[in-house]
Amino acid sequence: MKKLLLATMIASVTSFGALAQTSTTSPMPAPKAGTDTNAPLPGANSFTEGQAKSRLEANGYSNVTDLKKDENGVWKGSAMNAGAKVNVSVDYRGNIVRN
Repeated sequence: MKKLLLATMIASVTSFGALAQTSTTSPMPAPKAGTDTNAPLPGANSFTEGQAKSRLEANGYSNVTDLKKDENGVWKGSAMNAGAKVNVSVDYRGNIVRN
């Protein structure tokens, strides 16, 4: 019985170490999060075109079209917002800027 209890305690202690590790990936920014003051920021953008479009739609844009990633890693395209067609940008941090 003591051996079983000891084995259970050792297994429990070693599993807690895995829970304490931190993630090394950047979290997806929350929809409707604030925008950095210098956005759009240049950088290696890991968003796919679909993810950039979804981010725009989650923030009130519709009919998102012509999304293209530029040389600075910023997704640029056009969309409808509040009844007007606007140019939009999504940078690597998820910042949305109307141009």
